[in-house]
Amino acid sequence: MDDPLLRWRSEFSIVEKANYQISNSLGAMPDRARSSMLEYADTWDARGVRAWGDRWWNLQFEFASLVENILGVDHGTVSMHQNVAMASQSILSCFDFPDERNRIVYTDLNFPSVMYLYEQYSQRVGAEVVRVPAAADGITVDLQQLLEAIDERTRLVPISHVLFRSGFIQDAAAIVARAREVGAVVILDVYQSVGSVPLKLKEWGVHAAVGGALKYCCGGPGNCFLYVDPELRGQLQPGFTGWAAHKDPFAFSAAGQDYRDDGGRFLNGTPNVPALYAGIEGVRIVHDIGVETIRKKSLRMTAKVHAACDRHGFPLRSPRSESQRGNHVSVDVPHGYEVCQVLNEADVVCDYRPGAGIRLSPHFYTTDAEAVAAVDAMAQVLETREYERFLGASRKPG
Repeated sequence: MDDPLLRWRSEFSIVEKANYQISNSLGAMPDRARSSMLEYADTWDARGVRAWGDRWWNLQFEFASLVENILGVDHGTVSMHQNVAMASQSILSCFDFPDERNRIVYTDLNFPSVMYLYEQYSQRVGAEVVRVPAAADGITVDLQQLLEAIDERTRLVPISHVLFRSGFIQDAAAIVARAREVGAVVILDVYQSVGSVPLKLKEWGVHAAVGGALKYCCGGPGNCFLYVDPELRGQLQPGFTGWAAHKDPFAFSAAGQDYRDDGGRFLNGTPNVPALYAGIEGVRIVHDIGVETIRKKSLRMTAKVHAACDRHGFPLRSPRSESQRGNHVSVDVPHGYEVCQVLNEADVVCDYRPGAGIRLSPHFYTTDAEAVAAVDAMAQVLETREYERFLGASRKPG
């Protein structure tokens, strides 16, 4: 089959050495990122502090502009942050929680790091966390049950667009519509969808969104973002702030914070310049290809993964419906963690998550055959019982 997206394959060295099936955890590094990182080092070496005026300060806004186009939002609405916890804290610090509107509603299947933040914050400010349980299948969320939990007492709805365990896509437009109906604010976590599932945040009416370039945008660690709807932005004053959010940051005024009028209102301290250099080229590639194009290939490859799992009798922990599945497939095989370790040793690169199984996420730079081969490799490891040498081993990152 002719696959025009494979012309980008030569940009990513790792796919020539390994069957790279884990872009939902860390996207492959584009070769041009190496040149970009060298540019950072050379600029620092040659220009010293003058590098701030040359490019360093504005690089965060250049990066944000690419992200804005991928999110489907207006220019000047995104700020860059080191990770999603910090981006979430920036928007969370804007809200109070009066007794009549003190609820924070999300689901049991949210990413745990985000739940930790909201749970700890709620204890300090007297908010009530309402957690909507998973559906009976354990991999999806009942939309009607979630919508019913969002009521006139709800202040915030920090919700995942695509669930990190199963890849289930939640109906963001319906969730936002319900929140707006009762006066609640949605903070949509798009980490598992940005770069693989088309996003139309402005069209959907999303109040705010967090996410990062680490995964399907191939932008490496340290490049996360916060989007805030301009209609909401002017009403908010972040408590988690810093000099970078000031209208005139280089005046270093001691007169107090005077917030910017654009997305930079939610910045805090010094930008992570090395990460921005490392990540911008991957995001540029995804932007240039177009997420709609990536999505078409994604659906084809994940369907082939489903078929291969069916052939081997492996249960799925992901939805089958195209409208409900993101870009990764969770496969529930026996001894999943140990099987995963064998696969990674053999350069079939994947990961394991409790409650999900082995996660496989082919991307625009991988082939249909590689997606199927990863499932076949699982079957071989189970047949040979090679996984047994990892039984009882302590678990490591990955």
